[in-house]
Amino acid sequence: MPEGDTVLQTATRLHAALAGQVLTRSDLRVPRFATADLTGRTVLDVTARGKHLLTRIEGGLTLHSHLRMDGAWRVFAPDERWRGGPGHQIRAILGNTEHTAVGYRLPVLELLRTDEEDRAVGHLGPDLLGPDWDPGLALDRLLAAPDRPLGEALLDQRNLAGIGNVYKCELCFLARVTPWLPVGALPDGVLPRLVALAERLLHANRDRPTRTTTITSELRTPPNRDLAPRPAPDTGRPRPRPPHRVQERLYVYGRARRPCLRCGTPIRLADQDDRPTYWCPRCQSGPTP
Repeated sequence: MPEGDTVLQTATRLHAALAGQVLTRSDLRVPRFATADLTGRTVLDVTARGKHLLTRIEGGLTLHSHLRMDGAWRVFAPDERWRGGPGHQIRAILGNTEHTAVGYRLPVLELLRTDEEDRAVGHLGPDLLGPDWDPGLALDRLLAAPDRPLGEALLDQRNLAGIGNVYKCELCFLARVTPWLPVGALPDGVLPRLVALAERLLHANRDRPTRTTTITSELRTPPNRDLAPRPAPDTGRPRPRPPHRVQERLYVYGRARRPCLRCGTPIRLADQDDRPTYWCPRCQSGPTP
């Protein structure tokens, strides 16, 4: 599932292609809005709110979309062949004289009044990449359910908006705890620094074509702090190559059975709330499945 940084990149591309331009083509291929015609209206802006996309259109309208697992927006030049999937997967087309934006496999697509956007995104917590980012409020919401597993709490967009499964796994590794550890069981001072690190990581990756947490975390997290990965212990085995090499961009996510970049122990994989979850059994303490 695209996470906050990826959704922001999508919003940036759509904004560059559509904002300030009059729509010459409009096609919403969902039954409820199939007859809606937006041609002749100017696109005002495209913005991200957590994992949601809001395309604001002249006349007080907003096209709300969510990519979920495999949705995508693609932008094409007038003479460019559309790529992104077969035609029957297209859910939305917005075009002007210079660009055409095509939405593929969009599980959420609705047209609503701009002054009613809260119906779609009002439940979200503070946005890690948005102007409303409030670490204190995010911390309060996380602590409101101290018995909840940390991984589930981080993924709950009502607590803070923008974290997905990749960042969940990586942040738990950097905090040295498993995703199943209750929020209230974290050592003193760790949760505020974890929230701050989440915001720094998403900002560091907002313009990157490929997400990385190994580089940004080591550069931005002060040494000898709870959120700095501990040095690899001397096990007598050859140590893994340093995590800052280009091909190793993540510490644990997607690395099941491969050696931990810190200690060499094979990374474990299990489901948490139906999400594949990765952790190092040596570097991270706490309950496991």
